[in-house]
Order: sequence, then C-alpha cells, then structure tokens
Amino acid sequence: MNLNLTGKNALVGGSSKGIGKAIAMELAELGANVTLVSRSPELMTTITRQMKRRPGQDHDFLAADFTNRADLRTKVAALVSAKPIHILVNNTGGPPGGPILDAAPEEFEVAFHNHLIINQMLAQLVVPGMLRENYGRIINIISTSVKAPLDDLGVSNTVRAAVANWAKTLANELGRHGITVNNVLPGLTDTERLHDLIQKKAVATRSSYETVANAMRSSVPAQRFAEPHEVAAAAAFLATPAAAYINGTNITVDGGRTRNL
Repeated sequence: MNLNLTGKNALVGGSSKGIGKAIAMELAELGANVTLVSRSPELMTTITRQMKRRPGQDHDFLAADFTNRADLRTKVAALVSAKPIHILVNNTGGPPGGPILDAAPEEFEVAFHNHLIINQMLAQLVVPGMLRENYGRIINIISTSVKAPLDDLGVSNTVRAAVANWAKTLANELGRHGITVNNVLPGLTDTERLHDLIQKKAVATRSSYETVANAMRSSVPAQRFAEPHEVAAAAAFLATPAAAYINGTNITVDGGRTRNL
C-alpha cells in the first residue's frame, strides 16, 4: 500500500489546533511538505517546529483569516506561484450553535462564506497546479450533519450540506483528471469547539458540564469522544496514492454514532 507523500505539498486550513493541526502532523509524518493556514502565527511557528521533518522536507505557514477573502487569496496565490499544491485540506471552525430559528441571516452569510466560498476560491487557486502535476487530493472536513442534521446546530447543518454537494459536483468534474475530492465527517471529537458546545448546552439546560458530556459520550457506540488524530488518520489516507480510486464520497469518523450508513 503506497502511503508515501514524499515530494507532495499540502495546504491545510485551520491547522493551528484541533483536527486541522492533527491532519497537518499526519501529512508531515507521511512525508508531505505542509503549509499551515490559520490566524495565529505564534501557534503555527511552534507547530512547524514540532512536525516530522526528514531530509528535504520543509514546512511553512500562512497567517490569514478566512473572513478576509482578498488577503487569503493574495497569500495563497503567491504560494501556488512558488510551488504546486498537491493536497488541499479545507477546514475551518464551525458556526456557533443554536436553534435555526434563532440564527440571524448574517450568521448564514458568514458561514457560507467561510466554508463554501473560501473552499471554492482555494480550489480554483490550487487545481491548475494539480492538473500540471497529475496529482490532486481535495479533502473537506465537514460534519456528520451531512447525513443527519444535529440538534442545536441549525446554521452548521445548513451550510455543511451545501459544502458536501459542492464537493460531489467538483469530484464529478475533476475525476477524469485523477484529482479526487472527498469529505471527512467527524463525529464528537475532543476539541475546543466540542467543549464550547458542551458548556453552552450545560448553561442552556441548567445542567453540569459533566452531565452533558456524559450524555454525549453515551450516544456513541464507542462510548467516548474521538481524538483529533483519529479523524486526521482518515484525512491523511485520502491524501495518499493508495486512495486514488476513492472519490466523491463521505467518510464518517464518529464511532458509529450516526444512525444510517
């Protein structure tokens, strides 16, 4: 099985913490040169020093905010003019939780921009290089809400579904060129976002943090939250030559929590 990413360049969004950071670390472990993207240059400086670095392997980062499309475009355009990007991991923080009727229209606009519009822009920037290199992997980190909407995540449920259908359409268009587009759907994963959602639900229901957390864990057949590196392993595999015939699909990484296939 060919899992070797030596000589491949990866661009990983939201990679200063959580699932994005774990994916960057896994890709580096497989030999890729990784460019991190997030708002925190301090955190990314530390992470690039921690990442696996074989002879000839190099890592760097772009300090950018996904809400500033023009700045992100300029920085990524400069990056792809210097080197081709073979692997694009679209990942950014999810929208705030809450019932869908409580969400302001602006919340949908922000989420649609950060998750769909930015994905589209990044794909347009990196795909020409993938075509020239005859190698391309686009991996979107979204949510199990694509299969079954989750309670109190109205904006996220709506926008994640749009991203999934965007990805399937792109996969259909790029498949003939050997470029794959797939979605990884994390379940309850031990990240800052999950802790924030637990805390908000605890306040809303006048329950303790542990009561809410334990109820969430019990909803998973595995009876625990995922570790970020477990989600990252699925994403990293999709980036490898071994995954060349996996295209246009959703890979659920949720310990069996989603009640459909």
